[in-house]
Amino acid sequence: MQFPYGISDFQRIIKNRLFYVDRTHLIPNIERAGDQLIFLRPRRFGKSLLLSMLENYYDIAKAEQFDTLFGHLAIGKQPTPLHGSYVIMRWDFSLVSADGNAKEIGQCLHQHINDCISITLKKYEAHLKYQTSIIQGNAIASFQSLVGCINNSGLKLYLLIDEYDNFANELMMGASKDHYAALLHGEGAVRTIFKAV
Repeated sequence: MQFPYGISDFQRIIKNRLFYVDRTHLIPNIERAGDQLIFLRPRRFGKSLLLSMLENYYDIAKAEQFDTLFGHLAIGKQPTPLHGSYVIMRWDFSLVSADGNAKEIGQCLHQHINDCISITLKKYEAHLKYQTSIIQGNAIASFQSLVGCINNSGLKLYLLIDEYDNFANELMMGASKDHYAALLHGEGAVRTIFKAV
């Protein structure tokens, strides 16, 4: 059996029959834990793979693949009612550059979120009944528009944010104290985005 070192794509691991430690029986605990969760583990401890597994489990666009992906796992034998019922959007902060001044980093962050919104709209166009718009340079307005579209379509959004620790570490190590404060305090880009979420 092949070990998937460095592979954090749950679907790829399952479809290629790579080694996977089944902890899916813990999904009900995650659901009971609350609406906003943060997973704190050291690097290379499987946070991205966990998010990928949750993405595949809750994704309405992958509901028909449930038996293929989860049938042989613990949760496949006793799924929760929420499986396959969400629009999934994933932000990967490792793709956001922490270089430059606060304005440039903020623009990069807004562009990444707008790109993720575009991907989400394309992926779920068959499920969404209403139009939404992407406002360049203002990911918060784009995000609010997307959430309204999803709600009006009778669906719910599951937002997964990966590599926030990587982004924060790069900010702390590379940005000046003034740039760091400009992004995370008051009406800084990072703080404002998380307030909107």
